Amino acid sequence: MKVNFLDLKAQYATIKDEIDEAIRKVIEKTAFAAGPFVKEFEEEFAAVHKARFCVGVNSGTSALHAAMMVLGIGPGDEVIVPTNTFFATPEAVSLTGATPVFVDCEDTYYNIDPEKVAAAVTAKTKAIIPVHLYGQPAQLDKIKDIAARHSLEVVEDCAQAHIAEYKGKPVGTTGVMGCFSFYPGKNLGAYGEGGAVTTNDEALYKKLLALRDHGSSKKYYHDFIGHNYRMEGIQGAILRVKLNHLDGWVDARRRNAGLYRDYLKDVKEIVLPEEMPGAKHVYHLFVIRAPRREELQDFLSQNQIYTGIHYPIPCHLQKAYEGIAPGKGSCPISEKYADEIVSLPMFAELTEEEIAAVAEKIAEFYGK
Repeated sequence: MKVNFLDLKAQYATIKDEIDEAIRKVIEKTAFAAGPFVKEFEEEFAAVHKARFCVGVNSGTSALHAAMMVLGIGPGDEVIVPTNTFFATPEAVSLTGATPVFVDCEDTYYNIDPEKVAAAVTAKTKAIIPVHLYGQPAQLDKIKDIAARHSLEVVEDCAQAHIAEYKGKPVGTTGVMGCFSFYPGKNLGAYGEGGAVTTNDEALYKKLLALRDHGSSKKYYHDFIGHNYRMEGIQGAILRVKLNHLDGWVDARRRNAGLYRDYLKDVKEIVLPEEMPGAKHVYHLFVIRAPRREELQDFLSQNQIYTGIHYPIPCHLQKAYEGIAPGKGSCPISEKYADEIVSLPMFAELTEEEIAAVAEKIAEFYGK
């Protein structure tokens, strides 16, 4: 049985008429750059995350960069980031001229380790970016306490964690800002690029609005140097349609995660993901740790089961940070796990039959 890692066509088939109508309305109104469709989405996205404000931008990377800029972070500053994350997290810091300080992950939940965060704070530290990796929130209460002791800002990287919750509260407002990605493969994905920043701070909200439009709050009047980070109208309209389905899709992902656990519980060679007490994991990815990973992936691929690796090289070992970040051995847990992690197929439309087929082949591989 063929099992895709992700199937965006299957999702589109379930909402085709709604999506096509939304796109038609944007074209009829010619509201292509920002505009009313983006504004409506911003308001609804803020509401589901219990945030006062939301600013739509053109990518998750732009969201992170904009957050750093409106906080005034720049050369000479340090920002603490996890090394076990996508490259955009430290990259956004570097784009301001500041220095990302890489911290290892927890050994169980894969998110940034709060104890190691505390040890990484220096006189130059200005902010902490916890990433809610794979869809599971980081330990925000501990991170917020560290930030409060040192007068630091917390900016949540929620790129993989739309409507995830930590102790009953949606991600994106525990910190001063929350940064989201709507890359097509995300739980809430655009049909192209997209991102957003949530906040409860009105001053930051107004500055974000100007920053995404060349530092302008009034056309042709520019108060500071910004960027062209506007969200496209079509993406806003598409995301608004899809937002109405997000709860159901997350429920399906959580159901599928439970099925994987049931079907794989007897495969002792692998380590299944754990859900942290007090967290609502939204399973953007279902990541296992597996010995002989490359052999396993090859075997599954030969059987038309397609997997991914998130991520094969920790950020502190990327060539871009050579000579800036500490070298090999500085983040031993992330380095070890980078050789073991495998992301199994995970999307809302995945069937129990497909999950059973994936589990069967994994069991077959280790039974050989």
